[in-house]
Amino acid sequence: MVERTGRKLLDCVRGFVDDVPPMWIMRQAGRYLPEYKEVRASTKGFLDLCYTPKKAIEVTLQPLRRFDLDAAIIFSDILVIPDALGQDVRFEAGEGPILKEIETAKDLAELDISKVLDHLAPVLETVRGVRAGIDDDKTLIGFCGAPWTVATYMLGGRGSPDQAKARLFALANPELFAQLMDILVEASAEYLLAQFDAGADVVQIFESWALNLDETNFKNFVVDPTVRLVQKVRKKRPDAPIIGFPRGASTMIPGYIKSTNVNAVGLDYAMPLSYAREHISPFATVQGNLDPLRLVSGGKQMLDRADEILAAFKDRPHIFNLGHGIVPQTPIAHVEALVNHVKGH
Repeated sequence: MVERTGRKLLDCVRGFVDDVPPMWIMRQAGRYLPEYKEVRASTKGFLDLCYTPKKAIEVTLQPLRRFDLDAAIIFSDILVIPDALGQDVRFEAGEGPILKEIETAKDLAELDISKVLDHLAPVLETVRGVRAGIDDDKTLIGFCGAPWTVATYMLGGRGSPDQAKARLFALANPELFAQLMDILVEASAEYLLAQFDAGADVVQIFESWALNLDETNFKNFVVDPTVRLVQKVRKKRPDAPIIGFPRGASTMIPGYIKSTNVNAVGLDYAMPLSYAREHISPFATVQGNLDPLRLVSGGKQMLDRADEILAAFKDRPHIFNLGHGIVPQTPIAHVEALVNHVKGH
């Protein structure tokens, strides 16, 4: 029989229900906080911050000092995996990530999975440091990008509104695409297992580009690789608590849950609460799904929508969160108001 651990968010992922749901905020360590911007300004670049444990630990802990949140999520990025594989990855101010595109079999052959964990050792040191730095009742969340989402950047060279370049590559070069996904499944599984070993309680698989796919491509690009990733993790950690976040997957989420066997699923803010309650929450813990711009605007509309979300899942395992990451222009006072409202302070 599964027993409570005392870490409220971890317990919720594993199916326990509380009168007041646990809460964290995607991108809670970020540019809306002046203390984050101060640390960020002291680094050579974004990846330098990800790979400097002392600073990454500090920014991971910053939101927990300000707000009554139930979890810390490791400060890192989904693109540390292609960086660790040897692909050229850089972050340009105002442009976001830019990668040297994978276009040929030769490009694929240059990826080296053998040194991934050595390269990511600083991130794992951050995991250990954060676990030591938070209260015992707080949940520590590790994460990775889902294979398809990471592949879209590796193939497209950057983000785009529809990731068309990656979709075209996958359709035109199925064998090379399959090889890339094999590499990403293996590397991601090793990385998630190493995060668990370092002290993570839960991991989240960010599938940021589950939208813009037809049902066949959703199965082939999103579901099947995630199934393999979860299986590899659970082969070594059978009870590994896993949150999936297939943003934009809409009515394909129930099938995603059934196939992948994730414990919890993140809902983007376009997901109707009535659909989620009827078709999703009976099968997994749900997480979400306040529109981040409601948090920017604040006031009554924000709190009213929060109440609608809370009411929809009041008798179900539910983690209160946004439906996507918090944005830099978010007023801190609005975050305080939302957290206090959800927590009943």
